[in-house]
Amino acid sequence: MPAAVAITIASLLAPAPLKPQTERTAAANEETVASLAAGRVVIAVVKGAILIGTVENPIEADTHPPIPVPIASERVGVILGAVRWSSPSSQREIARLDEDLPHLHSTAVTQTPHLGTQPVGVEASDLETVGRGFLDRLSDLAQDLHARVDLPKSEPLAELIVADYFAGYGAEVWQLTYGIKQQEETPGYFTTRVLLPSYVQIWPPEKDQPHTLMEFAYPPENPPPTLLDLLRRNDPKLQALLASDPKMAAVAQQFLAGESRKVLPGDATQFLRAALDAIAPPNTRETMAMISEEEGFSWVLAPPREQARPELAPERPPDAPSLLHPTR
Repeated sequence: MPAAVAITIASLLAPAPLKPQTERTAAANEETVASLAAGRVVIAVVKGAILIGTVENPIEADTHPPIPVPIASERVGVILGAVRWSSPSSQREIARLDEDLPHLHSTAVTQTPHLGTQPVGVEASDLETVGRGFLDRLSDLAQDLHARVDLPKSEPLAELIVADYFAGYGAEVWQLTYGIKQQEETPGYFTTRVLLPSYVQIWPPEKDQPHTLMEFAYPPENPPPTLLDLLRRNDPKLQALLASDPKMAAVAQQFLAGESRKVLPGDATQFLRAALDAIAPPNTRETMAMISEEEGFSWVLAPPREQARPELAPERPPDAPSLLHPTR
């Protein structure tokens, strides 16, 4: 799946009523490009802290690295998938969802069974306001997609990974997945809506499951081996790292043994930075953030400053892949 996806739409931001075919053909002359945040997100819950590391997967020139976004001092969100929406023809940016995320809180929230069963109701309800707020913003952007959007079944429009550490309760990690559904109103003219997100709690694990590294990848089709799998396989790059420092080897062994909560934050930080750097593709961007029980959010490795571009998007070649005609 490419990092930039192009969709022809009838208008950019305002929803439009169904029009006759001739009017729709004349209006459908604006193109929206959604650039993807693609790569891997690795999360470790250690003693008194959560570490969130990301590595970019540069599947196209306009790929964005997944970036941990502080939603609050004790909560971080990472967007995977469609993150930046722009119009090459009008040379304007429509939305940058990772910048919007801290402000996307919905007030129209109803309790759902999977969240209502959580022991801390305030945090569960607050998570849903974030998830619904992100849904509302995605819906605003997707409601004007009137051409067929061709996505593999396993590939959502976007994912939101949420990690938080609340005093007196501990760590939580959630995966929110946002798919889309289209309906053909007349030949070649579709209405698009973003579905309610699915909420999957990744941490804490079930009682019989190990406490170890968690990993997410986008695109989800044919993901690379996880860091944990590479450790189990004795990957040469990681083996060279572990052989160079006994402390690194000890931390790796604790992750492999499912004892991540015994790892000190400083040791885990040193290990994850070195391990992710060892397995990252050449010239890719990485980030790392921490949520500590005592100090809240802090950067370990802040995202690099993006270079200013004279244009919002480069000229797309005629055969460039898109949501309408993705690379398989």
